[in-house]
Amino acid sequence: MILRHTVTALAALGFLVLPALAHGPTPQKAEVRATIAAAPDAVWALAGNFAGIGAWHPWVKAVTATGGNAPGAERVLVLEKGEITDGLDEYDAAARSLGWRLNKENVEALPVSFYTATLTVADAGGGKSEVTWAARFYRGDTGNFPPDELNDEAAIAAMTAYFEAGLQGLKTKAEGR
Repeated sequence: MILRHTVTALAALGFLVLPALAHGPTPQKAEVRATIAAAPDAVWALAGNFAGIGAWHPWVKAVTATGGNAPGAERVLVLEKGEITDGLDEYDAAARSLGWRLNKENVEALPVSFYTATLTVADAGGGKSEVTWAARFYRGDTGNFPPDELNDEAAIAAMTAYFEAGLQGLKTKAEGR
């Protein structure tokens, strides 16, 4: 009787431990903010054009887009190491906000397998804007043992660097430098 309870307890414990050992990727997050010395409407005129990211993001070498700013629009971004494709999900000019997702990954270009992102331009007062770029994403290799260049840390670092470079480029363009 004791042996049967011990075996049952060990089996139950195994069901709890095994999923913890065999987990897949967990969603990661990145968020970058920048204060820009330009009116929100002027910043939104740049940032709110879904196809216009190539005019201010230094990592984007070229953009091909269809659909304008309507949900369902797509853009193909040419980065240094290849192309990725984004699909526009939400566009709200009144709130100065847009949201999109990664439609076609390229882990060589950006080491993530999927993301959803939002960019919002808010009034910071005094003729300035507060721009927030945030995303939720998964690492480039969704297996249990990803290589270093495709793990969670690499994905977080890459997305953060991509956002920082983009917001610095937007700041430079909006401030007329």
